[in-house]
Amino acid sequence: MLTNLSIRNVVLIEALDLEFGPGLGVLTGETGAGKSILLDSLGLALGQRADSGLVRQGEAQASVTATFAEPRADHPARVALTGNEIDLEPGEPLIIRRTLKADGGSRAFINDQPCSAALLREIGGMLVEIHGQHDDRGLLNPRGHRALLDIFGRCDSAAVGVAHTAWRAAEAALAQARAEVEGAARDRDYLDHAVAELAAFAPEPGEEATLAGERADMQKGARLTEDLSALSDLFDGSEGGLARLRQAGRRLDRIAAEHPLLAEALAALDRAVIEASEAEEKLAAAGEALSFDPARLDAIETRLFDLRALARKHQVQPDDLAALMQEMRGKLERIDAGEEGLAALENDLAAKAAAYRTAAAALTEQRKAAAARLDAAVAGELAPLKLDAARFRTYVEALDETAWGPHGADRVEFEISTNPGAPFAPLVKIASGGELSRFILALKVALAEEGGADTMIFDEIDRGVGGAVASAIGERLARLARHTQLLVVTHSPQVAARGAGHMLIAKSSEGTVTRTGVHALDEGARREEIARMLSGAEITAEARAQAGRLLEGV
Repeated sequence: MLTNLSIRNVVLIEALDLEFGPGLGVLTGETGAGKSILLDSLGLALGQRADSGLVRQGEAQASVTATFAEPRADHPARVALTGNEIDLEPGEPLIIRRTLKADGGSRAFINDQPCSAALLREIGGMLVEIHGQHDDRGLLNPRGHRALLDIFGRCDSAAVGVAHTAWRAAEAALAQARAEVEGAARDRDYLDHAVAELAAFAPEPGEEATLAGERADMQKGARLTEDLSALSDLFDGSEGGLARLRQAGRRLDRIAAEHPLLAEALAALDRAVIEASEAEEKLAAAGEALSFDPARLDAIETRLFDLRALARKHQVQPDDLAALMQEMRGKLERIDAGEEGLAALENDLAAKAAAYRTAAAALTEQRKAAAARLDAAVAGELAPLKLDAARFRTYVEALDETAWGPHGADRVEFEISTNPGAPFAPLVKIASGGELSRFILALKVALAEEGGADTMIFDEIDRGVGGAVASAIGERLARLARHTQLLVVTHSPQVAARGAGHMLIAKSSEGTVTRTGVHALDEGARREEIARMLSGAEITAEARAQAGRLLEGV
């Protein structure tokens, strides 16, 4: 709810601070007093286009500050502010401020935090609805009609949203699976050939290192063959070095007891025999390990060459060939199982689509029933508002399947026919002037208990009507104000008498300086203003008496 409005240097307004309360507040004043300036100032604070012509002549800057009571936790404005990292402390009001320089530059603030004009406009639209003669937002915007009908009829669109999400997810899963199967199928010939080639070759992890090591050993053996053969001759045979050491040992063993040094010599000789025996064993083992077999070497080199060539062909390391073969076999298995998998996904998609259609059809029936109730409610408001020749309908049209979405399969639009036999057309294209505002009022009254902005403003909704029609407008405005804060700029005394609060907009001049001011009226001043509205420039006793009757009648 709007609680305060502070205006500085806007056209004829030098400085103005206003307080607003709940219920129906009326603003009156003579033509040209500046009522439009007040609405333009509020519009500036709510994010409407910044026109440098609003800056008071001779001033460098204008500013407007609008203060709103703390929005409830689930209010769309609060949600939007949180999404833009602007948080309100508990109990803190929402303060919107806009400054406008004479050169056209403007700045916007929400609770003293800078923000864009776009965010200000978004938040402002959630807080205040302004309905004027040329309004093209709110109820006149077909994009919001479906949501309004759903709120009015308490239509459950959540189930449709869930069904739509599941449907689209199943659709995406099938499309991805098809793409994978089709892509894999295109590679089937390649995969078959590659798996057969790898299977025939039978690569093993670590095989490259094993082959390379064996080949290196054999190449070393080829180089050391002559040395190994000579060493073998030195050790082997009855005349070899080891045999001679053993002979020396046996002879020394017979005489070792004759002298300690001979015993020591025998011990050293025994160690030499042992070391020589180990050396002989190592030479034999080395000879076996380094044995050179030309046929085996050729086979090793051929295998190693083919292994590396196969790895280059598949752009992997030789040790990864075995894993690659298993991966390719898996792809082939998925291709083989692909048709069965696609069939399951197709069945799932069909089931999800059917579930969405069922939910959307149920929602459509709810909307049609709600549309009939809304049409009847609006029809009951038209005649008293001097719109008895008009007809209103809520048009629920089936959308093409390509346009179905989380909100169902319907397009909803409010339409009217202003004359008997005239075709229905969108509200904004048919109604004009005061008719438009009265249609909006009829709709608002019908939708009154089903939500909307916390503050609504009607600008001269009573233009061109009087008497019983003006009284009917006032009665409906008062009824609507039970559910929301309502501000009305009016020329009708019947409407003004319905207000819970009354402000007078007046213009004054001091020499060459003209100012617009706004004053809250007490009961006496209010009766006098309504009498002026009844009689004109000269207020008569009869007008005062009639004003009193109007005030007492509400």
